[in-house]
Amino acid sequence: MNRQQLCSLSRTELEDYQLRKLTSLIHGIRNQSEFYLQLWNEFPSDVTWDWFRQLPTFDKRDLVHAPNVSSDYTSRENSMQLQDGWLLSANHTFAPERYSRVHRTSGTSGRPLVVLDTREDWQWWLDTWQYVLDAAEVTTSDRVFLAFSFGPFIGFWSAFEACQQRGSLMIPGGGLSTLARLELIRDSRATIVGCTPSYALHLAEVAEQHGWNIADWNVRAIIVAGEPGGSVHSTKQRIEELWGANLIDHAGATEIGPWGFGTHDGTGLHVIESEFIAEFFPKPECGAGVSELVLTSLGRTGCPVIRYRTGDLVRPVFEANSRCTFVKLDGGILGRADDMVIIRGVNIFPTSIEAVLRSFPEVDEFRIVLFRQGNLDQLKIEVEGEQADLQSISVAVQLAVGLRIDVQRVAPTTLPRFEGKGKRIVDQRAIET
Repeated sequence: MNRQQLCSLSRTELEDYQLRKLTSLIHGIRNQSEFYLQLWNEFPSDVTWDWFRQLPTFDKRDLVHAPNVSSDYTSRENSMQLQDGWLLSANHTFAPERYSRVHRTSGTSGRPLVVLDTREDWQWWLDTWQYVLDAAEVTTSDRVFLAFSFGPFIGFWSAFEACQQRGSLMIPGGGLSTLARLELIRDSRATIVGCTPSYALHLAEVAEQHGWNIADWNVRAIIVAGEPGGSVHSTKQRIEELWGANLIDHAGATEIGPWGFGTHDGTGLHVIESEFIAEFFPKPECGAGVSELVLTSLGRTGCPVIRYRTGDLVRPVFEANSRCTFVKLDGGILGRADDMVIIRGVNIFPTSIEAVLRSFPEVDEFRIVLFRQGNLDQLKIEVEGEQADLQSISVAVQLAVGLRIDVQRVAPTTLPRFEGKGKRIVDQRAIET
């Protein structure tokens, strides 16, 4: 079946398809993955949904520490500890010589985790990325500019090679300043730009400083990833207005794969259920209908994740009559379970604050600062923007999150800009005395 056919399967047909792929995956790692042998005690003789749903879940901490894996695992002949200093994901299946690529996580939640891919697994990455390119309607006529530096970050490489396989003209933007990237986007007449939502806004900001109206350039679509902003309505709308282009969201992770693409109406993400099993663990304390997303990758034999707790909070919606029957995550990734803060008894997610601040075009940049006052956790918002009405922003934030929050103005260009994942939360609570 082709991608369009897979996208329109009924729920029963899709589950049958997933079970066949899951069976193939389990056979591919049977008696070769010590990580799963220790986690499950044994491999099944028959792969069924009942067996699958009784499996234990795990998260990134287990990939780092692998507490259930035997203590001599890293000293075996096919040891995955390639050299001192490498923190290698514990769930690799094969000996090192089977792998052909090295990538690693961003390290935003700790030390970067190294993940390897075989040739077959890397092709699965590129094939799965085609769903994202379908959503952006990328063709052989497009010129694709990727505003990322070359490095171990997997998103750049997978996007680059997936577009290349589709036949698009690829324009790498690594090793360049923001201004040089803008000049290359303009001079090459790029039609597609790939970057983070933060960097799309920063590119537009620098262009405006130089008197360039990027909305008049040839860019027709922007593919974003790395942050929740691509499915935050106000952020999406702001980027589209600045660029005069459509924004397509994408979600993925080094340890999981490229698992999601933006919905047709731009209101959320579809999980690519032909390549991933999505489960949802309810989190009612985080809001009505909110769950933690748990994923199983079905095409990555060399480094599989099976019932992996992503930590992403989502609101799943199943729409049988839509143009794509893959489960929809309404509003995309709402936040992370470990990002939620409780301020004066109110649960607050940074994405809720971003949604408000991006609706004010006079706000150039912002930062959320957590601090402690006495025995209580507190939060304040710093914004750049000489014309920003702090009172109006404060009222809008209070209406959105149900709490009055102090909004302070800082001098222009005071706050950092980001090429990769934006870090707009500063936690000062640990250093408060």
